[in-house]
Amino acid sequence: MGRVYDGALNLQPNGVRQMSKVFAFLKDESGATAIEYGLIAAGISVVIIATVNTIGSTLNGKFNTISTQLK
Repeated sequence: MGRVYDGALNLQPNGVRQMSKVFAFLKDESGATAIEYGLIAAGISVVIIATVNTIGSTLNGKFNTISTQLK
């Protein structure tokens, strides 16, 4: 069987690269993209929760005022 140059100054049988799986893992960015989307979703969730909490407190105060005036 012939040896094929693998680009890293190493000759491997049949051109099989021993480190190809490691390099493929390091170049794979799909996990990083998923993490980025998760962080964006978490940020949006925090903003929504803060907004709803603020609006809820304001509405609660207004309903209490109306309830007091109706009594």
